[in-house]
Parts: sequence; C-alpha cells; structure tokens
Amino acid sequence: MAAAARPSNAALLARLREGTAKFELLEDSEPAPAPAPSWPRLHCFARIAPSLRGGWSAALNKVEHYGVQRVTGDGRCMFRALAKGMAKNKGIPLTPREEVQDADDLRMAVKEIICDSETERQKYEEAVIAITVEQSLKRYCQRIRRPDFWGGESELLVLSRLCRQPIIIYIPEREYHGRGNGFIPIAEYGLEFAKNSKNWKKKAPVRLLYSGRSHYDLLV
Repeated sequence: MAAAARPSNAALLARLREGTAKFELLEDSEPAPAPAPSWPRLHCFARIAPSLRGGWSAALNKVEHYGVQRVTGDGRCMFRALAKGMAKNKGIPLTPREEVQDADDLRMAVKEIICDSETERQKYEEAVIAITVEQSLKRYCQRIRRPDFWGGESELLVLSRLCRQPIIIYIPEREYHGRGNGFIPIAEYGLEFAKNSKNWKKKAPVRLLYSGRSHYDLLV
C-alpha cells in the first residue's frame, strides 16, 4: 500500500494554528537536513518542539514585545547572545572582547561536559540524543572545538542546566504571521531556575531571538 502523501505546508500551518497538529521526534535513518530556514519551515519547529510547554496553538498566538540587541554573526552568535544576556541580568556590561571570551567559555564548557567526561555526559541524555540524531558524537566533538561552531538546541539544553539559567527562544512575529513587530516564544529551557528553591535563587530568563537566517540576537 502506498504511503500517504505529505500534506502541503499550507495545510500543516492551518493545523498548527488550530492546535490539531502533532509533532514527534524523528528516529528514522534519514534525519532532516540542517536548517537554514525562512519561516515558516516546519521541520525547525519539529526539532525544537520537545522543549516547548503549553501547546503549539497557544504558544504561536502569544505575541510579546521587546527591544532587540544585535549580536555579531561570527558563528558563535548563540553563545554571544547568551553571554550578553546573562551579564546584562547581573548588571555587568561586557566589552566586545569580553563577550567573545565569555561566548567561547560557554562553548568549551559544553565541550567538556559532552566530549570529555562520560560521567557528566550521562547527565545530559536529552542533549546527546539531539546531537546524535544528525551526526556522530565523534564528529560533534571535533566541530565544537572550533570558534565558529554554531550553537543551538543541544547546547541550550546543556547550558540552561549548567548555568541554572532559564532561556526562552523567540521568532519574529512577521516571519510567522507575515506581519507584526512582536516576538513569538517557540522553546524554553531551564524554567525551573526561574523559581526559588533550597538549592538556588531564582534567575530572570535570558530571551534569545532566532531568525530564519540561522542567527541569534538578544531580546531585552
């Protein structure tokens, strides 16, 4: 029996807006290609979906408004944006040189956990799964040593826990709806750290803006 035809993008978007779309992690032998998306491209939503809480329909209708602090697109933009956001939450201004150094420190912290310590790596199983869906762990560990390594889902899973830092990812409203100047949250990490506990004091989230050009900026 022939496989069912894939619905058109328009049909998928309609289901998404109505809250009837379903998403799951792909585990077949043909992973989706690495994204360089122009929204809306649903394979990118699907890759981020496991970290989203509260349902797609509600999330994609929630528009928030912030200012944008641009981040240099040198390959380390996600790490730069996160370093800049954490420093800003502490009231610490970073020079461009300090921003680069902090970004590289974050990248190397992920490398040490995922690549250098099997004991530590076992604590971040979700991140390892996200990595190995697309490439071997050996290949990943070769790539992450480079300063132009592009961070994303896997690294956010690690850093949100390592730094006890809540992180929320947004896309521009206009890139989803085709209009509007707001931002739509699509993924969140480490939100348990936004609340006080006996082991830590709550932290304000760092809000990162992800664009269809595979680039991260900071929202403030």
